[in-house]
Amino acid sequence: MAYATTNPFTNEQIKVFPNATDAEIDTALDSAHNAFLSWRTTSFAERAKVMQKAADILRANIDEYSKLLTLEMGKVFGEAKAETELSAAIFEYYAKNAEKLLAPEELPVANRDEGRAKVIHQPLGVLLAVEPWNFPFYQVARIIAPQLSAGNTVVLKHASNVPQCAAAMDKLMIEAGLPKGAFQNLYPTHDQVSRILADHRVCGLALTGSEGAGSRLAAEAGQALKKCTMELGGADAFIVLEDADLEKTVKWAVFGRHWNAGQVCVSSKRMIIVDAVYDEFMKQYRDGVAKLKMGDPMDPATTLAPLSSQKAADDLKKQVEGAVAAGAKAEEIPLEMPNAGAFFRPVILTDVKDGNPAMREEFFGPVSMIFRVKDEAEAVRMANDSPYGLGGSVFTKDEARGVRVAEQIETGMVFVNHPTMVKADLPFGGVLRSGFGRELIGLGIKEFVNHKLVDVVDIDAPF
Repeated sequence: MAYATTNPFTNEQIKVFPNATDAEIDTALDSAHNAFLSWRTTSFAERAKVMQKAADILRANIDEYSKLLTLEMGKVFGEAKAETELSAAIFEYYAKNAEKLLAPEELPVANRDEGRAKVIHQPLGVLLAVEPWNFPFYQVARIIAPQLSAGNTVVLKHASNVPQCAAAMDKLMIEAGLPKGAFQNLYPTHDQVSRILADHRVCGLALTGSEGAGSRLAAEAGQALKKCTMELGGADAFIVLEDADLEKTVKWAVFGRHWNAGQVCVSSKRMIIVDAVYDEFMKQYRDGVAKLKMGDPMDPATTLAPLSSQKAADDLKKQVEGAVAAGAKAEEIPLEMPNAGAFFRPVILTDVKDGNPAMREEFFGPVSMIFRVKDEAEAVRMANDSPYGLGGSVFTKDEARGVRVAEQIETGMVFVNHPTMVKADLPFGGVLRSGFGRELIGLGIKEFVNHKLVDVVDIDAPF
């Protein structure tokens, strides 16, 4: 596995990083375990200072950090700054809330004379975090902010194409005052990742990434009887009912599918449009996509970035070709495209029928699948006809109706009148082949703690 920075705008390789040695892995695990033994005893106030300092550093140096995101995975600079701010907000959220989220919980006991029971939340130990390239800072912040705040320590294996972003997070936490070894970035091989996970000092795995990587490492974690969380792929439904505000809905549809160049697990990938407004939606959607501008992601005028790599663009092209070969219709939006770089013109897929592999795939890029349905009931059925269950959206002027429809969609998250969004104070996670477990808020911080019962019982109480 080669860790290297390749600028997707130019396809120029900038820097290569060597894989970790076995000795470096051993040293890192020793250091992470030793750090845990002391970090777990620190007060919430001490941990909060580190989290707030990390947030402050990110905000004070937002351009510096954001340029790394644009350099390594091609993110439009404005979106890169938004990701850096979101990461800062996550650190700040736990600085302010970790202590109360993990406060001991008194349990009701039928006879108070016989006992006083409570549940306390204690850290487990060293965690392995395996994270993807599409949000290089946010994905790391959303695991290390809660878990360090809980008293755990973390070893990071980041995606191979964002090594400088990974190193920047390591440096950030040192500058924020985190003790040596409490968070460490490594550049391990696949075999070394398995070795780390199998180590007796590592107590859990938090993975965000592909279905293939998730199933492989979840199996290894299960074999070792270690807790894991899996945040995997998605094919979010974007339902448009006949009473939606169409002009505003189309704007959200264009954004929801194309932000981060469509490389988002919660992108609006399957647009399900009720027949009464389908034709007008299609007209406005084509016009909206046609207004996107490809170009230098550092240019404020650019609204559609290159994909993360030339391989990603080539693979997406083959995926579209496969959908067409199985009967789908593909309409390429003729945007002006730079001569170099990993760019991909937006494609609209229609007439995707049962049996087409596209019905069960995730398109990680600016490819929109659009379906015409008869009514609300068919829209719900179509939304649930997917192996994925991450997020989804419902657009209607009737908010109560939107909530009723949202409750019928089999996903971990549904938004009414907005594409699936990510915020510091909202939980994130899915069901089905989108994975299991939750990140952020109180749900996330409690994924890797021991919920220990402490029950003080009168010595004369009956058994």
